[in-house]
Amino acid sequence: MPLLKGWSMSKVSVLVVDDAPFIRDLVKKGLRNSFPGIQIEDAVNGRKAQVILGKQRFDLILCDWEMPELSGLELLTWCREQPEMKTTPFIMVTSRGDKENVVQAIQAGVSDFIGKPFTNEQLVTKVKKALHKSGKLEALMGSAPKTAASPFGNDSLSALTGGKAEVVKPKTAAPAPAVTGSAAALLGGAAKAAPAAAAPSGRGQGQLRLASGNLACVIKALSLKEAALLVKRLDNLPQVLEQAVLDLEQGDGGEVARLNGYLHSVAAFEPKPDSEWLQLIFRFVDRDPQKLDYLSRLIARGTTQKHFSPGA
Repeated sequence: MPLLKGWSMSKVSVLVVDDAPFIRDLVKKGLRNSFPGIQIEDAVNGRKAQVILGKQRFDLILCDWEMPELSGLELLTWCREQPEMKTTPFIMVTSRGDKENVVQAIQAGVSDFIGKPFTNEQLVTKVKKALHKSGKLEALMGSAPKTAASPFGNDSLSALTGGKAEVVKPKTAAPAPAVTGSAAALLGGAAKAAPAAAAPSGRGQGQLRLASGNLACVIKALSLKEAALLVKRLDNLPQVLEQAVLDLEQGDGGEVARLNGYLHSVAAFEPKPDSEWLQLIFRFVDRDPQKLDYLSRLIARGTTQKHFSPGA
């Protein structure tokens, strides 16, 4: 492959690959807020990323796993087959934190993981770690303001609004599952994002994974665009625009659909200020046809609680 354009000793370039515009914008906003001198390109799937990578060199690739046309794992495998990209830092940004998936990506040559949902602080920490290993962090931090070394905004809303919104965080985070060996060394945020306990069983139930922890939920309504969820109220309220992953069991086989999205609204379910239950509108951001098929099948089976009673 001939020498490619776009290589600069004074700039650091990152390619963000994800089929969900919300996630791409979240990552780009978070990186630009923390590293003003960074150069960012994005792609809607692995196939588009291949075209971009064929024309330009990058110092780091941040890539989703589940995408149409070409998955993140397939893109990673292709990158490692290219002499110029054998050692390019490649971070998988994924809701697939299962040990077998982690091992599969490690074998393909992944550099690190960021588990969905992630905080802006986790994103920046992982990026700094990857660029430090490749010797590019100094060039990047040289163009960043001194405040970039201080604690960053640590939530999705902060990343989207430039840190202007306050978000209450819980006192303790959900414990991560025990993973050992090389998988544990690389798992990082992916391990923390994995469910701390099995999702509630039963028709019309699931688990909502937030960066602050996991919430069992009841599905009140479901469409291809969004889900209306009921969760028990806790001291720390979920936040509008907060990134999340909804885990839904599919059928009797125990297969779990991991649907990426964000909280569009948070309201009391009962008409009183001390309502024990909250209704969340969770907007889906995935564009993967396979995940849309998941939703279609769930809707066809009537996986909702149309007559749910909080006291039940």
